Parts: sequence; C-alpha cells; structure tokens
Amino acid sequence: MEPSHKFFANRSCAYYPCHDFPDVNCLFCYCPLYHLDCGGEFAILDNGLKDCSRCRLPHGPDGWDRVMARLKAR
Repeated sequence: MEPSHKFFANRSCAYYPCHDFPDVNCLFCYCPLYHLDCGGEFAILDNGLKDCSRCRLPHGPDGWDRVMARLKAR
C-alpha cells in the first residue's frame, strides 16, 4: 500500500502551481524547514526573506522523508 500521508496536491488552490515543476506536493505548503539551514535551493531577498520558489526539497516525491530526517537531525 502507498503511504498516502506523504503526498497531497491541492489543485483547487488559487496559487497552484506555486512552483515551476510538475507534481508539486502541497503537504508542506509552508515549509517547516524555512527557518533552518534546510539544504534546499533558495535566495535571500533584499528584505531578508527567503525566496523558496525554486526549491523542490519538501515538494518532491521524497519530500516527506527528507523533511522528517532534517527535523529529527536538529
């Protein structure tokens, strides 16, 4: 049986798709790694915020496992 708790796509969201790659996993719409040195692809904007729109780390097929591993490593 597939672990269905690891993937969710909210195609009815007004912002979907928020990333420019197919099969976006919306489970981590707000990334729980945002305030960490996450290891994902991001840029720091002039106002100090992260622009994570190019990051696939939490949104790919192995996103759940990667996020859980990073949170446990803290």
